[in-house]
Amino acid sequence: MDFIKYQMENHIGIITINRPEALNALNTQVLIELDETIDMIDLNETWVVIITGAGEKAFVAGADIGAMSNMSKVEGRRFGKFGNDIFRKLEMLPMPTIAAVNGFALGGGNELAMSCDIRYCSENAVFGQPEVGLGITPGFGGTQRLVRLVGTGMAKEMLYSGRNIKADQALHIGLVNGVTTKEELMPTVMKLAERIASNAPIAVRNVKRAITNGFLADLDHAIMIEQKCFADCFETEDQVEGMAAFLEKRKVTGFKNR
Repeated sequence: MDFIKYQMENHIGIITINRPEALNALNTQVLIELDETIDMIDLNETWVVIITGAGEKAFVAGADIGAMSNMSKVEGRRFGKFGNDIFRKLEMLPMPTIAAVNGFALGGGNELAMSCDIRYCSENAVFGQPEVGLGITPGFGGTQRLVRLVGTGMAKEMLYSGRNIKADQALHIGLVNGVTTKEELMPTVMKLAERIASNAPIAVRNVKRAITNGFLADLDHAIMIEQKCFADCFETEDQVEGMAAFLEKRKVTGFKNR
């Protein structure tokens, strides 16, 4: 692939948007390659996915404005649906996903980061949805995910004004989980990914499923979703090993994802 790099390290998949000369902007080819990369993730062997950007300046600086500038209404609708479908596919991966935001995350870049379960950023990161200044709205889920992450008032302020925020404010409003130096970003995210990957993968995935499916349900329905996820863990090899190790006061010999 020209614009996406993918590597595996100890059950952790790392997706890198690799178009640094354009600040990793999302054009159609980048989105196609991202879609293909998500499709080729080994769901049995990959227990956590990290997504980041190449270079020193940007995670993803947005969608490619040059590519969008001459789109018709029909083409705009098609492009928006294409990006939305890919980001939703990323969001619905069964394993946890972490965005390592190493610079600008604007427009489609912020939307990509918000499609991940967890976000960490470097001190030079900048977040925003500046679309209204370009005469458009966010098109890849920004109006929906930002509200769910930071609350209606702050989301509306950011979306209506189109203003950007820096890393410290992103942490303050809950858009990111933590802020590090540029040098420590990937080590910090890898350490978290390794911690997640050390747990029983079926249990971790069931936690994600319970959160995702129960988040917007009424509490009674959400509790039933959790109960099913809880019950589904029993009699898995990982549950047997995890509880046996606890009772025998020893370390788990290794979870198997089965």
